Amino acid sequence: MTVSKTRAKLVDVARQLFAKMGVENTTMNDIAVASKKGRRTLYTYFKSKDEIYLAVVESELDILSDTMKQVAEKDISPDEKIIEMIYTRLDAVKEVVYRNGTLRANFFRDIWKVEKVRKRFDAKEIQLFRTVLQEGQDKGVFQLDDVGMTAILVHYCVKGIEVPYIRGNIGGDLDFFTRKQYVSNIVFGALHKKELK
Repeated sequence: MTVSKTRAKLVDVARQLFAKMGVENTTMNDIAVASKKGRRTLYTYFKSKDEIYLAVVESELDILSDTMKQVAEKDISPDEKIIEMIYTRLDAVKEVVYRNGTLRANFFRDIWKVEKVRKRFDAKEIQLFRTVLQEGQDKGVFQLDDVGMTAILVHYCVKGIEVPYIRGNIGGDLDFFTRKQYVSNIVFGALHKKELK
């Protein structure tokens, strides 16, 4: 097995164990046994359980980044892409946190640890927003003073509502279409969306 496949297997096994037993209740030995690798192999790739936990978070973020890239590459109008990217991102993060069960508590408790891992993801996301905003600017859909700054602002606005969205504190009492209309009004108001003729 190649180095990257071995590491990926260890991360996947750790993800499953963390979701089932909790990060605190999972030992490095549990991960080694469940992956059918020796402790020495595990410690070759990861110095500590914290390190493997952050690798699990990073692998989830890589999947999310790829999903958002697929939305950005769709053959739909830039305004539709922006809304779909926002919902794809929020729903994917929510799904990851809930799917991983006990990781949910760790995600909220260790938010600053998670932030360190997210730097690479954040940079990719800002670039994706920038690409779609530039496309919208070029096609006359958006009227922006500074595409780069707008991409950064969109990223931080979405990131800022992530935790309340996961907890169901944003629009939980609204149906999907009403909630989407509110989001569209705010986003397109800020982007000075032009009505196409």
